[in-house]
Amino acid sequence: MDSEKKLIYHERQRLQFCLLHSLNNLFQEKDAFTRENLNAIAEKLDLEDPNKTTRTPLSVIFKPHHNVLTGNYDINVLISALEERGKTVIWHDRRSGASSIDLDGDKLFGIIINVRVRRYGGLWKGRHWITLRKIETVWYNLDSDFSAPYPFINTEETREFLDGVISTSGELLLVMNGENNEM
Repeated sequence: MDSEKKLIYHERQRLQFCLLHSLNNLFQEKDAFTRENLNAIAEKLDLEDPNKTTRTPLSVIFKPHHNVLTGNYDINVLISALEERGKTVIWHDRRSGASSIDLDGDKLFGIIINVRVRRYGGLWKGRHWITLRKIETVWYNLDSDFSAPYPFINTEETREFLDGVISTSGELLLVMNGENNEM
């Protein structure tokens, strides 16, 4: 009954809005978050910043937590957005490897990954947000740079991928259901 299988929502990359796409892919919903939502979160964080400096003409575009034109939101926006939805973020201790992550439990809502990237022939370096989410019984890589979601064959392949991310200085953020969850 393949026709009865759940359709996987997958948002594609635009400009530097990978954090926005990652959140929407994580929640499997087109407008779980919008640019306006994330901009408002970034503005709120900016106003709360005790180290806020004087405004300059460039600070109108290049804000502390995002770039107004291209997106490029930071981890503070991600964590605040997830907390608004009742989720908790736990930084995964890379020394433990992926084997310490309970990929089959019900506490883990998904995994958001931050990796280094080179774009435009290696001229531009930056970071990219990627979502992994278990849907029904399958883990998917919902990278917004992919043309379609990538289903992992099994949990072992998912762990191998995560260990590869860790070995290349990627960061794993475990998105937990509810508050104060520990793995």
